[in-house]
Amino acid sequence: MTSRQNKAAPRPPGEADNACKLDRRFVVMGVSGCGKSEIGDRLARYLGCRHVEGDAYHSPRNVEKMSAGLPLNDDDRRDSLLRIRDEIAAAAARPECLVISCSALKRQYRDLLRTGDPALQFVHLAGDRDLIVQRMRARPNHFMPISLVDSQFKDLEPLGSDEAGVVLDIRLAPDDLVRHVVAAYPGIPATKKE
Repeated sequence: MTSRQNKAAPRPPGEADNACKLDRRFVVMGVSGCGKSEIGDRLARYLGCRHVEGDAYHSPRNVEKMSAGLPLNDDDRRDSLLRIRDEIAAAAARPECLVISCSALKRQYRDLLRTGDPALQFVHLAGDRDLIVQRMRARPNHFMPISLVDSQFKDLEPLGSDEAGVVLDIRLAPDDLVRHVVAAYPGIPATKKE
């Protein structure tokens, strides 16, 4: 696990100090290259809570498989999703605010994650294939190759109208994406302390 999973992300000076007040869990979701890690980290810093990188839960076998250009199937993903679900459940039991970056492409994956917290909120970072490919080319050291973009879009099932969450356009600047998340959820301070 990365150090981001074990402690609260540091907040830039002047950001909202509401870590103890917010009892909510978020999954920042979408295809590889949409910005889940960056936006998840920024949202966690704004909220003053922990950010968990879902990629850290992939087994070495799964990372090798993806690195070789082979998409993961439902069975491949199950163990990491169960571990992420357990992390969500533990945060809900404390109660603790938590932000997790996880592709959560299919409804069945999100349903499994929700068994850890029925009130789990999803932030779907949505963008078109060309923009995703452009972004993936800009991160050459990531284990996920561009050749898997089409399989990611094939698996993607957008949030249903009965699922708690928001869909945001990744063409927006990162700070604007965080502002949209904050605006979508009552109880999150929308302004930074001066």
